Amino acid sequence: MKQFFVFVRKEFYHVFRDKRTLFILFGMPVVQVLLFGFALTNEVKDSPVIVVDNAKDEASQAIIGKMYASHYFDIEKAPLSHNEILENFRDGKIKAAIIFPANFNADLSHTNKAQIQVITDASDPNTATTVLNYATSVIKSYQEELAQNTRIPYRISTEVRNIFNPQLKSEHNFVPGVMAMVLMLICVMMTAISIVREKEFGTMEILLVSPFKPILVVFAKLFPYLTLSMVNLVTILLMSVFVLGLPIKGSILLLVLLSMLFMVCCLSLGLLISNIAKSQQVAMLISLVGMLMPTMIFSGFMFPIENMPTLLQVISNIVPSKWYYTIVKFVMIKGLGFSSIWKEALILAGMTCVLFFVALKKFKIRLE
Repeated sequence: MKQFFVFVRKEFYHVFRDKRTLFILFGMPVVQVLLFGFALTNEVKDSPVIVVDNAKDEASQAIIGKMYASHYFDIEKAPLSHNEILENFRDGKIKAAIIFPANFNADLSHTNKAQIQVITDASDPNTATTVLNYATSVIKSYQEELAQNTRIPYRISTEVRNIFNPQLKSEHNFVPGVMAMVLMLICVMMTAISIVREKEFGTMEILLVSPFKPILVVFAKLFPYLTLSMVNLVTILLMSVFVLGLPIKGSILLLVLLSMLFMVCCLSLGLLISNIAKSQQVAMLISLVGMLMPTMIFSGFMFPIENMPTLLQVISNIVPSKWYYTIVKFVMIKGLGFSSIWKEALILAGMTCVLFFVALKKFKIRLE
């Protein structure tokens, strides 16, 4: 029995000496509770909404007041024209626009019915449907209050218009997210594992002492995965157009060029991971946990970033796939040009330069 406890104590020593094991045992549960409790929610809160009140009467003000009272909308009242509203949608500044006609209260009083127009940004169909349901619920609540005070059956109908994705197809949200995940995983994980494999097998030292310069060895290792990622990009785009029926509304050349920028950024990240990892298993763990999870959580693909706590929103800014996901949606789904995505492209280019420079500086040309 004494020997048994000796072995138990030895195993405890091994566990507490291994920082990675300690993180998995104690860190991961805490992280998961925080993420699933606060960040990972499909509920849409404080959605930026423009209200165009052409009526400015008692009924319209009452409905707007109810919207203000809820925590679902971040309302901005502005007398914008139709083109100005569309421009706000293209720039991603608003999720919906609610428009009251000029004679809203008069129509409701004299004909017992009136109409409100709700325009949503359906490039993200889940958010568009949720925001529409919230707006409809507020309007229905006001309609029920009217019914309590009178026997006249007032009816307020909602005219719905979904722009960028009138049919609310899920492919408009699914395809950009898949592109970000696939390219991220192939470029980061495969690059990191490939270089670490050479170190484990002892062949990296042979490559480094060959007539080629070490920098050329690195580029030779990265180039195949850039090529394979381009093949995957073309495959996804062809399937989205001919299988899923999702046309590319913007410039294909712009989409391909910015996709290549994202690939180089991910390759640089993979190279950096290869300098840290000592084995293929560690490289794969860092790539999966460090890249796959942030891509799913912080890119906006599965969970709205604006609903997360402020700290997590700040953290999402350092995830390259967040900016690439936005670029793909704006170019592919909304059909916008470089003038609308220059900020995202500039941030992605800056990340690429920093990661590539750090990865090269830390790349060891002499193995220990």
